[in-house]
Amino acid sequence: MAGHSKWKNIKHYKAATDAKRGILFTKLIREITMAAKLGGGDPSANARLRLAIDAGRSKSLPKDNIERAIKNGTGELKGNDIQEATYEGYGPGGVALIVDTMTDNPTRTVADVRHKFTRANGNLGTPGSVSFMFDKKGQIELDAAKYTDEDATMEAALECGAEDFSRDGDVYMVTTEPMSLYAVKAALEARGYVSTEAEIAMVPKNTVPVAKEDVATLFKLIEALEELDDVQKVWGNFDVADADLEDL
Repeated sequence: MAGHSKWKNIKHYKAATDAKRGILFTKLIREITMAAKLGGGDPSANARLRLAIDAGRSKSLPKDNIERAIKNGTGELKGNDIQEATYEGYGPGGVALIVDTMTDNPTRTVADVRHKFTRANGNLGTPGSVSFMFDKKGQIELDAAKYTDEDATMEAALECGAEDFSRDGDVYMVTTEPMSLYAVKAALEARGYVSTEAEIAMVPKNTVPVAKEDVATLFKLIEALEELDDVQKVWGNFDVADADLEDL
């Protein structure tokens, strides 16, 4: 298993705490706010906002929070001026990492991100230093245990406009062009295939095998980054197929 998919599986394996739930809600709210800020508050005309709302609902984000986040984004309510910023660097084992953030204070955010990299013996790079190793893609996850006919699911995904289909353990991964993500997701739902998650992802072109002694340090770095209030997502090009979840 490689990259972000492996990390998500490990996070699902580990028990969630109330504090982490609060961090998740903060990230969901910021994505809704940013989507509304950039594309307007009408979900029918803003695919990014529709995806953000769907993600919030799937994680039980209260309706009031969703509505308030939209109004913050459109300026109907006054809140902090949030902006997007992306940082790139290398973690343990030479793994390339991309850190997507939303922040009202970039100076604070870059200092926090650099500190986490330094503590893990990694280093923060310059813009473009690792992003060329990734492709931006839409990714839709389907529960393989629910849709047991893999061939039929793959055929439906391709007919709905997907450019690729694969299986990763108990998850089907449907890959799309970024602009087609919501259209493919909606077409699949019309056929009865309801996704567990859909997002724009940074997919590594190639992966880096990580030595067993570096795996725990790498995942601690990713977790530490994701626990920062300003960090939305962390993407990596790591391959840890031999990692034992019990050791993490």
